[in-house]
Amino acid sequence: MTTIAFLGAGSVVFTRDLLADLLAFDDLPDLRIRLHDIDPDRLATAEGIARATAARRGAAPVITSHLDRREALQGADFVINSIQVGGYASTVVDFEVPARFGLRQTIADTVGIGGIFRALRTFPVLAAIARDVLDVCPDAWFLNYTNPMAMNIAYLHAVAPALKAVGLCHSVYWTVRGLAELVGVPFDEVTYRSFGVNHQAWILRLEHDGVDLYPRLDERIAQDEQQRRRVRVDMYRRLGYFPTESSEHSAEYLPWYMHSDAEIERLRIPVGDYLGISRENVAEYEQTRDKLLAGEDIGEREHEAQEYAPQIVHSIVTGTPRTIVVNVPNAGLIDGMPAGFTAEVPATVDGAGIHPTAMGALPPQLAAVNAAYIGTGTLTVAAAVQGDPRLLRQAAMVDANTSASLTVEQIWDLCNAMVEAHGDLLPEPLRVQVTL
Repeated sequence: MTTIAFLGAGSVVFTRDLLADLLAFDDLPDLRIRLHDIDPDRLATAEGIARATAARRGAAPVITSHLDRREALQGADFVINSIQVGGYASTVVDFEVPARFGLRQTIADTVGIGGIFRALRTFPVLAAIARDVLDVCPDAWFLNYTNPMAMNIAYLHAVAPALKAVGLCHSVYWTVRGLAELVGVPFDEVTYRSFGVNHQAWILRLEHDGVDLYPRLDERIAQDEQQRRRVRVDMYRRLGYFPTESSEHSAEYLPWYMHSDAEIERLRIPVGDYLGISRENVAEYEQTRDKLLAGEDIGEREHEAQEYAPQIVHSIVTGTPRTIVVNVPNAGLIDGMPAGFTAEVPATVDGAGIHPTAMGALPPQLAAVNAAYIGTGTLTVAAAVQGDPRLLRQAAMVDANTSASLTVEQIWDLCNAMVEAHGDLLPEPLRVQVTL
């Protein structure tokens, strides 16, 4: 029996979607699903959703729920991680405190002040999870969905190098699917090559029947003014390759847009967007919980196997080969990227495991754009590993949007304010105020 532990199963909609993808495979052997969350109400809701999803699909996995993490991990073959440390309350802090200093953000979960502090409050929990996995189920694949993806995988590599950790994100999939729709070709017939860092990788090649699709994309953009009012399209037109994350995300990874009222208007950048998304997620959870309590049908999304974790489980268990995109430590995968930081590259998956592909070097302009992202991530991880609060401030200083928007004195004052606001959620050595 294949055992899959879901950590952060209280992210109930995401859990439902992953289970729907898993149970769509009719050639998987018997499954044991172990759900874990620290919130009893969310855990109970997750179990209800799991049972309803299995019943709807006519499947009969063994489903159990566990408040004790080590209990959930016993004998696991795969561990799927989707925790969010601090929840909605910490997300509000990540936006409201920087806004008082005049710093604009959109999603705040990858780099920037929001990404830095989301990472720092996640790292202690990740370290504890890694210790448990290596003790209880050391051969398990650890499949991480928690953001900031690149920093989390780099941190796990630094503190638990024996952990078989892989980061999974759907941004490349949805980017290519969207581009195929835009240029009017079937997605299943598109071939592409992409690599870089999570949320800031690049489509280096996009083809249909061996024909380059970039000229057709140029034509569509030239014909549509609204397309030209998107951050990622603006990036593509100036850098020559299409980025793999949405405009909302991409805007805050760069020094060019967020500090300018005119650019926010021109490119329709939704400042503070993730606060609304987070409120909607909470509302969706509450609606789903209430339906379950009332015995109502919770429904199911139109099913299509999209997420990578179920595909990995299927490939490793059945030996079915497939190619996906993974986030793993850079061990010669991307030339010019620091060793140990997280590279996003294609990988083949089969019965022997996950095999990342070495991709060579990015075009120099793309490597240069990635450099600020990598600098912020590398310094954030170093701050936590070394317990050095100055490295935390230096991570913020080299961040693209933060450094373009604030003076260095403001950046240090903001970091002090964020440290105070997040308090005990941060690693203990970093809970200090630092001034010159």
